[in-house]
Amino acid sequence: MVKKYNGSNLRLGRVIARTDAYTKYFITYSSGSLTISGIMNVPRTPGRHPALVLNHGHIDTAIYTNGRGLMREQDYLARRGYVVLHTDYRNHAQSSKDPNSEVNLRIGYTEDVINAVLALKTSPYVDPQRVGLFGRSMGGGITYNVLVAQPGLVKAAVVYAPVSSDAADNFNRWIRPDTTAAAAILKAHGEPTANPTFWRNMSAVNFFNRITEPVLLQHGLADSTCPVAWSRETLAALKKAGKSASLYTYPGEEHAFAAAWPSSMGRTVTFLKQHGL
Repeated sequence: MVKKYNGSNLRLGRVIARTDAYTKYFITYSSGSLTISGIMNVPRTPGRHPALVLNHGHIDTAIYTNGRGLMREQDYLARRGYVVLHTDYRNHAQSSKDPNSEVNLRIGYTEDVINAVLALKTSPYVDPQRVGLFGRSMGGGITYNVLVAQPGLVKAAVVYAPVSSDAADNFNRWIRPDTTAAAAILKAHGEPTANPTFWRNMSAVNFFNRITEPVLLQHGLADSTCPVAWSRETLAALKKAGKSASLYTYPGEEHAFAAAWPSSMGRTVTFLKQHGL
């Protein structure tokens, strides 16, 4: 919240693909002292466009490749007139390395997304007043973090099948079973019960009063990865804080969405347009 961010040096590299609707570029940008890679889809229509930073879910960094994750969404949103920047995050693809990322609960990913937004706003293809966030799974949690850390940075946010807005929930579900990773985190920061201040400060839910942007949550009722109860709890906390938020649930849909994906994306675009994007 108090950190100064320097998101800049957005550089469009090689052309990865050309379609009838947009051109896909390999990109890099600055995030603190690091260089972060990603992809950017630029619509072929002239002028400045609304834009979205896409925050992907967890993919093992050992197999992750540039722009991997949210491939359907990258295409869909670019075809509807959005400049789309899909960030790789630190330690992914061609991004700089951060050896402390895991022990610090990957909070650096939040910094990388804040800097992605700032860098994107400098692009001649983008209307800097019309930038939003789109996050799936872990990327949904990162989206919550950005909204509380930098209120006013974007105009609106959409999250799909997000993780919990409470850091302890996520630690207990995925990291605690990995005894090596859990031991390093607990050595550095202590158990949630032993060091409640740290775990509270790592949990966006405790700072929802800071959010200024409308939020759309979408979650499948058959999600076996991220329980829909997490989104219901997050929605309740957002409403309690007096924020503009809504949750749509989809019967039978698993974590990645299938049959309902097209209708959910239509709802996403309608929401974004309602809020000036």
